[in-house]
Amino acid sequence: MSLTDELAPTGTERTPTEHTVGRLDEIPMGEGRAYVVGGVQVAVFRLRDGSLHATQAACPHAGGPLADGQTDVDVLVCPLHLYAYRWSDGSAISGAAPIRLFPVREQDGDLVVTV
Repeated sequence: MSLTDELAPTGTERTPTEHTVGRLDEIPMGEGRAYVVGGVQVAVFRLRDGSLHATQAACPHAGGPLADGQTDVDVLVCPLHLYAYRWSDGSAISGAAPIRLFPVREQDGDLVVTV
């Protein structure tokens, strides 16, 4: 079973919950970090333009660590096989399965992710 399958609704959907995962200054500009949020592995990114993004932590193609991927304002690139995913909707540019995106925000210097 993949991480994407684990996140799929099973008839009893979870109510989204906000979780503080760490401090904003723990993630350098242009990098990502992996966290476990409400029992789900999530990668949180702080882009060079200051925007924040959060995705599932494992690439759906081969389980690559997305937090180690390269980013720009439009896409995240998996470090294993260079599959690229759009920040706008999680879709893959090269035909791979999409990634799941999570709401993330900064509050008083803390990173808050909704899972």
